[in-house]
Amino acid sequence: MSMDEPARSGRRRRGRGPSEAPKRDVNYRQLRNLFPPMDVFPADRIAQMHETALRTLEELGMKVLLPEARTLFAKGGARVDEDSEMVWIGRDMVEAAITSAPKSIHCHAGNSQRDFVLELGSLVFQAGAGAPNATDLERGRRPGSARDYIEYLKLTHHFDVFQMISPQVEPQDVAPHLRHYFTTEAQVTHSDKFPFVFSRGTPQVMDCFEMVRDFRGLSDEAFQAGPHCYTIINTNSPRTLDIPMAQGLIDFARHGQMSIVTPFTLMGAMAPITVAGSITLSHAEALAAITLTQLTNPGAPVCYGTFTSNVDMKTGSPAFGTPAHFQASLAAGQLARHIGLPWRSAAGSASTSNDVQAANENQFGLWGCLMAGATVIIHSAGWLEGGLTVSYEKLVTDAEVLNMVAELCAGAKAGEDEIGFDSALSAVDPSGHFFSAPQTMARYNTEFYEPVVHDYANFGTWTERGAKDASTRATEVWKDIVASTPDLGIDGEKLASLQDFIAKRSAEGGAPPES
Repeated sequence: MSMDEPARSGRRRRGRGPSEAPKRDVNYRQLRNLFPPMDVFPADRIAQMHETALRTLEELGMKVLLPEARTLFAKGGARVDEDSEMVWIGRDMVEAAITSAPKSIHCHAGNSQRDFVLELGSLVFQAGAGAPNATDLERGRRPGSARDYIEYLKLTHHFDVFQMISPQVEPQDVAPHLRHYFTTEAQVTHSDKFPFVFSRGTPQVMDCFEMVRDFRGLSDEAFQAGPHCYTIINTNSPRTLDIPMAQGLIDFARHGQMSIVTPFTLMGAMAPITVAGSITLSHAEALAAITLTQLTNPGAPVCYGTFTSNVDMKTGSPAFGTPAHFQASLAAGQLARHIGLPWRSAAGSASTSNDVQAANENQFGLWGCLMAGATVIIHSAGWLEGGLTVSYEKLVTDAEVLNMVAELCAGAKAGEDEIGFDSALSAVDPSGHFFSAPQTMARYNTEFYEPVVHDYANFGTWTERGAKDASTRATEVWKDIVASTPDLGIDGEKLASLQDFIAKRSAEGGAPPES
């Protein structure tokens, strides 16, 4: 897809002759969530959970392993004990941070047509991410590789419903001290969407900032004026902020780039077993991280987040798409609205294959996010095994569902042409049909969503076509996408400069991740 090509619903189409009907054109890039937010707890209980989170930070504190972060907290008025690395954060500090954190964040993609705004009410999808393994029906489950990273990137770029690039799949065949060069180059050359940068230490982050800045042709001032990339920050529940994550919060805030703060709390394991207790802990940890960004740089873009589900109490394994997961998303949405910040939630599946369980879990988790009013929905497609694997087929079948959600959220029209008194209602006699009505003839090829992988044929036709199930059809779809190379209109000089930078830094030893 070229930078100038209009947004599509997500399916590659064969060329048509000039006399044929126009192609369907739908913009999935700037969506609004049309579903009224659903509450799981009364407003007074949400206020009490917020109050308890503030009390937790004041009385119990956070363990912060990075000395620079503890210094920033101390300068902001927190009580710090260097021996225990504990930080007690006053509610006045948290309230000041909530006030200074932006309520609306303009995210700058490589192509300005792909820019989007994060705020309460907007809706952004991101594919399943961060997995060490990849799988598909042809090659099976395997450790993530550079090839998998690029193929998965091509898939997520292809579908407009994914507005931002996810952390993808880990390319384990690329050395850790060089991996960030590979992932950043791949993102800016295979996609023009909003890129992701891992927080694996300041040297790697600064390399990535420089690569994105220069490839986009930005000055330091323009780069820092608004986010051109983002990271995801996970706290170590309960109540711990480790060195790379704290450093990431500081680095991204200092340079005006966006952090999505995401405590990963599992009920009954590293969080209380109740929805209310686990979400209260998650809220406290998120507030602590948000406070650190605002102490670093008031007004720095930061997104509130949570990823809370339960464990299977028989095995201890994470479970997703459960009633508790759904309820936790609703509670997190209430707390996000309570503080007024854009926020991130997540779907996902614990299934080991792209089966009915995987579809059920992902869709139930997805609807929890939608009804909770999530701004960003991460792991919305492709995730298996609780994040240990990304599936090519599942990404395609999940994208089908996301496309249909996007159809609902892209905006329905009800003008005179759509009501169609002259072109439809008055054009058909009683007991007639609308197949040949002027309105139908003008819209038959563009009015309805065109599926990517779903098959609406009857049993006989489906059998004649080979009786292929959805996963088999999804294999054909992803292979077709991976075999293509979209024209992004890349500037040859900028590409050469990027590759020279990578070669120079690699020869100097790269940048090992910090732990």
